[in-house]
Amino acid sequence: MEFKNVTIQDIAETANVSKSTVSRVINNSTPVAEKKRKAVLAAMDKLNFQPNIFARGLAGGQSMTIGIVTQNIGSPFYDSVAQGIISALRDSVYAPVFVDGEWKSEVEEEVIGTLLGRHVDGLIVVGGSLSEEKLVQLSKQKPIIVVARQLEELSDQCVFIDNFEAAYQATRFLIDAGHENIAHLTGIRRHQDATRRFKGYCQALTDANIELNPDLVIEGNFSGQSGVMGVESLLMRGHSFTAIFTANDEMAYGARLALYRKGIRVPEDISIIGFDDQPNSAFITPPLTTVRQPALEMGQAAAKALVGMLAEGEYEISPLKADLVIRESVSRRR
Repeated sequence: MEFKNVTIQDIAETANVSKSTVSRVINNSTPVAEKKRKAVLAAMDKLNFQPNIFARGLAGGQSMTIGIVTQNIGSPFYDSVAQGIISALRDSVYAPVFVDGEWKSEVEEEVIGTLLGRHVDGLIVVGGSLSEEKLVQLSKQKPIIVVARQLEELSDQCVFIDNFEAAYQATRFLIDAGHENIAHLTGIRRHQDATRRFKGYCQALTDANIELNPDLVIEGNFSGQSGVMGVESLLMRGHSFTAIFTANDEMAYGARLALYRKGIRVPEDISIIGFDDQPNSAFITPPLTTVRQPALEMGQAAAKALVGMLAEGEYEISPLKADLVIRESVSRRR
């Protein structure tokens, strides 16, 4: 099969009009007589011509691309955010360019530099470890939306849920079910989401007059393996606990596996609550009670806001809410 690049000259000859008329129709720059406009469109359709959006963008000082910095492309949460971004950009003139920051600030800086070198028109930064100061500096270079972080100086450019309140409600649910010795497997402590979830856990205990036991708090890194290691560490310490609140669902899966290997039943012996409501959470044994973080909607909101910023400078980010999804991994203490 032979492919041929269709030129403006080809369209002009097929439509029997001038090249300048074809250019005006393609770019919608100045009015063209209806008869000639229809002739040009018919010729474009006949020749299967697709306008080069990238080239047109460069002529106008734009690349027609948006850079997205994620942290773990293989993670279900980040994948859902990415799917939301892709779906929201589908009807726009912008194409997404994804890079992975790998949870390392130095890698984030490097990949952002790569995106800037490719002259992306705007940036969506999902999570990550870059300081607020650096993100503020970055916002002075390019339009930017930050997802899954709450930044004071960029408060109107952030898409996030209230991690403190969501963790508070999850812990409170365990307390209301009669649990007092509640372990917490945290995420990466330097990460804002993990910090706010830990604080919500602590506040729920305080409000219920339950003293925080530091030995029941184990730092993880949001991976399933850290959930396994966290439970193994808790069991080795020998402190009694009847429930675990994990900083995300991946860690809950790991915690569930570690308990299974020790012959400890869920929820009969130990109850578990996760965070994120990943697709698999409804299908593990037992189905996981968890906090639903609206990842897809977060991605959509971020992309729509950035397109608004780029188009006319006007955008709106509606508040997003996390919900506790109650399944079968929590039992009431007798």
